[in-house]
Amino acid sequence: MNHQTYPPHPDLATLVECYWTLESPKEKTPEKNTIVPDGAMKMIFHYGDLFKQYTEEGSSMLPRCFVIGQLTRPLEVEPTGETGIFFVRFHPYGFLPFTTIPIKEMENTAVPLTTLFEDAGRKIGQEIVKASSAAERIQLIEAFLLNRLRDAETIDHIVKSTVDTILTANGQLSVDELSKQTNIHRRQLVRKFSSAIGLSPKQLSKTIRLQATLKMLLNRKVTSLIALAYEGEYYDQAHFIKDFKEFTGLTPKEFYGDHLKMSLIFDTPE
Repeated sequence: MNHQTYPPHPDLATLVECYWTLESPKEKTPEKNTIVPDGAMKMIFHYGDLFKQYTEEGSSMLPRCFVIGQLTRPLEVEPTGETGIFFVRFHPYGFLPFTTIPIKEMENTAVPLTTLFEDAGRKIGQEIVKASSAAERIQLIEAFLLNRLRDAETIDHIVKSTVDTILTANGQLSVDELSKQTNIHRRQLVRKFSSAIGLSPKQLSKTIRLQATLKMLLNRKVTSLIALAYEGEYYDQAHFIKDFKEFTGLTPKEFYGDHLKMSLIFDTPE
């Protein structure tokens, strides 16, 4: 797989983390990919062949152009041919100024752009799919986002500073500790997170913590799974295994043994 990342326009940098492309011929694309929650919403455009998703209800085709809401569980997807995808990766709170429906309602859901933006969503989807280069796609999506950006100040400064703290601490602070640091009641902080991010502070912390742990595992920076749990500052190994399986669908031993890989499809670009 070939993937490239690109920085956003300075006027969008507080909301958009990056753009990136993922391309692969059919013969070099894995049959299935397990997508692990990472705390970021993404706007996704398939200019290659479509992907199929698998859920408890069965399988279905993902839309060609959509926004994926916050994931709280692993998502299994399968390419149906040649891969060509353009992503807009938002900061955890970054999609809020653009959405037309409550963030929480998008959880674990691929929402078509036409549902969010009607004719404007259909038009931008068609333009990006037909574009001939990443530079052209970035120019198109930035014009679209900047046009829709009415007020970036809708990002609550308490939410932003708390997210920054969670990221810096690799998700290892409790909600009570976060509440004390921000000098805001725990319940109020949870409400703010739910409306701005679609996750509670605890959910986002667990997600960021596991992502940091997964990166250590994938980079083989640990000598044992016990050491991995220790490095992640989990309360005990049972707690570590429970969280790991919740987000990946596998135990650490299963992941390390047969699935020592992470899909690039929704993974955080390095």
